[in-house]
Amino acid sequence: MSTWSPRSWRGLPIRQQPEYEDPLAVGAVLQQVSALPPLVHAGEVLALRSQLAEAGLGRRFVLQGGDCAERFQDLNAEAIESKLKILLQMSVVLTWGAQTPVVRVARMAGQFAKPRSRATEQVDGQDVLTYRGDHINGHAPDQRRADPQRMLRAYFHSSTTLNYARALLDGGFADLHAPEHWNLDFVRQPERREQYTQMLARLREAVGFMEAVGGRQETLRSVDLYTSHEGLLLPYEEALTRRVGSRWFNLGAHMLWIGDRTRALGGAHLEYFRGIANPIGVKVGPTMQPDELIALLELLDPEDEPGRVTLITRYGAGRVSELLPGHIAAVRSTGRSVTWSCDPMHGNTHSTPGGLKTRDFEAIRAELRGAFDAHRQAGSVLGGVHFELTGEDVTECIGGPQGLSAEDLSRSYETFCDPRLNYAQSLEVAFLIARRLQADRGRS
Repeated sequence: MSTWSPRSWRGLPIRQQPEYEDPLAVGAVLQQVSALPPLVHAGEVLALRSQLAEAGLGRRFVLQGGDCAERFQDLNAEAIESKLKILLQMSVVLTWGAQTPVVRVARMAGQFAKPRSRATEQVDGQDVLTYRGDHINGHAPDQRRADPQRMLRAYFHSSTTLNYARALLDGGFADLHAPEHWNLDFVRQPERREQYTQMLARLREAVGFMEAVGGRQETLRSVDLYTSHEGLLLPYEEALTRRVGSRWFNLGAHMLWIGDRTRALGGAHLEYFRGIANPIGVKVGPTMQPDELIALLELLDPEDEPGRVTLITRYGAGRVSELLPGHIAAVRSTGRSVTWSCDPMHGNTHSTPGGLKTRDFEAIRAELRGAFDAHRQAGSVLGGVHFELTGEDVTECIGGPQGLSAEDLSRSYETFCDPRLNYAQSLEVAFLIARRLQADRGRS
């Protein structure tokens, strides 16, 4: 294997990168980013690796979630608070409902770029460059030129988000089991509202008991929250790569993942990712062949280090039972240690006749159920889930406890990229997962 450096990816085939008009301006911005302080600490990165390793053994459960693509315009206290609120409330349900310690990994403070299927798109009858996320260009049709200054803006938006999130958690914002922080208005059926009310009462009792006996490690008064994003824009990721001791870390986030569109063997993204010490997520979709998966693991994790690689499967509800068993078998044939996670969002996207992208809550639920079933039947462990979600009352996915239909989507459709679960749907899916974990692990 060739010698690695943060720049060794340059010159290799690369996908999903913007075309900047002025290379000198790009270089100047990257030089500024490389001189700025790290956003996270290497010790935090290693702590997350340790917790992911435990999740791979079934001793913890990973809850990874957040925006499809963060927007600069959402940098405000209310938006950050709502993201933390839903992640922490979901983790309360999983921690106490399934009696399982939760690893909280937010798609937050850096998820500003998105891969896209086409270089251009139609807007008001005009062919314009595709919006690739605020990290690269603007959503307005007249802002589609790739602007290198946006990399600096992304850094400072990430820094500000992290700063406020840490302040909220350190200041007691995590005390979300208090009744006033929960919103059951979304439950329309009286019998279900009563069921949820009783479940939340039991959760509060459990949290209060553990705190009374000193179990602070597993309460939400002592919260570890890690950040993650797709490592897509490699020049920017390189600028945030720093040497700590004998190892290189990307200190722009605790965890990064490689998308389904950029995981090509021999490509620039795999070359960059193989050299950083961060835990790495890899999206595994229908086009991933078992032998390709084995080769990818050998490249990214030659020493077979627990917690190093999380395989995030995303097939679609109709194909999870067909494809996941083969991927599990391929990994098990090597004897390697990986952490498995399920992304039930990306394989279940479709467009309405009016052109809005959406996802059906029942399809999301079906893929989750299929992933749990496949792992149980193979004697494997599903160690986590990966969602695109928000704490707001958006209407982007149909179904769920509110019974949203295609006619409801336009009421509050805010995403610029992919549809997200709203507050009600997110909390509902947390209860579903908790029940399944209870059943699979024989807990009451």
